[in-house]
Amino acid sequence: MGGGPLVKMETQYSARVAGMANSIVFEAPRSLAKESPVGAGLGSTAAARMAKFYPRRGKRLFDVVFSVFFLGLAGFWLLPLIALLIRLDSAGPALFRQQRVGLGGKVFLCLKFRTMTHNPEAVFVQTRRDDPRITRVGRILRKTNLDELPQFINVLFGDMSVVGPRPHVPQLDEAFAGAVPSYELRTMVRPGVTGLAQVSGCRGETRSVREMNQRVRFDLFYIRSVSLLMDVKIVIRTVLAAVQGDERAF
Repeated sequence: MGGGPLVKMETQYSARVAGMANSIVFEAPRSLAKESPVGAGLGSTAAARMAKFYPRRGKRLFDVVFSVFFLGLAGFWLLPLIALLIRLDSAGPALFRQQRVGLGGKVFLCLKFRTMTHNPEAVFVQTRRDDPRITRVGRILRKTNLDELPQFINVLFGDMSVVGPRPHVPQLDEAFAGAVPSYELRTMVRPGVTGLAQVSGCRGETRSVREMNQRVRFDLFYIRSVSLLMDVKIVIRTVLAAVQGDERAF
């Protein structure tokens, strides 16, 4: 019971994640670097957090106010403009609807701007770097996160939140649910348009259990620590990444 190679490997892995959290996770604003995702177990801490006013009621109010503000201020002209550019660039619809897993494991239709060539018969394959399926306009949209903007409509419908764990396709959940500890706890909250894992560098293709485990650790840390301040900080970090262009987004 005194440990062994596996215990030592897990300790070393946790140390590497902690180092990453302190160095690259939240470069702006730096104060978020203090909110390390290491040790992201839930238990009574998450239950107590979910019972507080903001996670229980305030977060939904924030979602609705933020989404209405965005759609009323910029969405009414920006969404049609992006849709027009997509249609001019390649054949097919501007919007892409895909099944994603949401609150409590319920499957919903997630809205995105189409960033790939239109193929109604295509099966799910994770996007990879330099993916030939991505269109010219689509590459720009993915780099700036603008392809996610239609999801504010999902927020108003109650399927999503502005901030939360990103919704996965059912196939991804089936592949990793049994391999990543506490994976199913991601659905304790509504999935987000943006999330802690994404602004911390967990973007792009998830090719291994180790990569998914790292992403889920951020998700679980968010669930047990959710607050208005954290959500605002994540939104700010997301906007900065959109303006600067995220090299991990492809």
